[in-house]
Amino acid sequence: MSHAHDNSTGSPIARAFTDARRTGRAVPSYPGAQPDSMDAAYAVQDDAIALWPDRIAGWKLGRINAPWDARMGAGRLAGPIFSKNVWATEGDKPTPFEVIEGGFAAVEAEYVLELADTAVDRGDWTAETAAELVGRVFTGVEIAGSPFPSINDHGPAVTASDFGNNAGLILGAEIADWRARLAGLTCSVTIDGQIIGTGGAASIPNGPLDSLAFLLNLLHHRGRRLEAGQLISTGAATGVHQIFAGQSSVADFGPDGRIACVAIPASGASA
Repeated sequence: MSHAHDNSTGSPIARAFTDARRTGRAVPSYPGAQPDSMDAAYAVQDDAIALWPDRIAGWKLGRINAPWDARMGAGRLAGPIFSKNVWATEGDKPTPFEVIEGGFAAVEAEYVLELADTAVDRGDWTAETAAELVGRVFTGVEIAGSPFPSINDHGPAVTASDFGNNAGLILGAEIADWRARLAGLTCSVTIDGQIIGTGGAASIPNGPLDSLAFLLNLLHHRGRRLEAGQLISTGAATGVHQIFAGQSSVADFGPDGRIACVAIPASGASA
């Protein structure tokens, strides 16, 4: 049975996920046939982007581990970050972010690239050529999140299909002299005062600029482009750390500062 308002998307999966995100409600099982390729996953993601009432402020990258990387033909996946879910830190004050009860949420320390120039549409970017697009680099915490609690348990296509498991980005301090320093930067993450992950830019395969090159080539393939001012969250530097409402986290970037945040229950008030 068809409804006129469904005509804007070819994907009931996209509608189920965007409705759940808007109302702050969990989706206990995957709402349809799981996509079996990254192209199929990004088709669902594109439908969901079209349904979401906000502009894309940037993109997140996530690592695809073995054996999925060989099976899917990609070492990373991407998802959109929307403008209303980009938050600037205010000193040491913890930045609150909403988590959906019964869904999934995690914090990830990241290095965030801000583009100075809009990308030329081509499909042969490298870390070296992509670096020329970058104006500034910031510390950041990606808030991973989905209404689907086992978003990460069914392979990267499922993860990519729901906005790449992104629920926001907390932007920290600008990293001075980043071109000289980026490769050697390190950081750690605590939850409720316990260190649960350490790492740095070297933890990201071939480094953060390779994440940007991957994204540029992927978006070329998808008929999208990166624009000046957009923020690229380049991948988890210390791992993906699950978090629950009521818990607090600090990402410590040493001389480049700290980002404190606290998980609060989703209100669903924006429905």
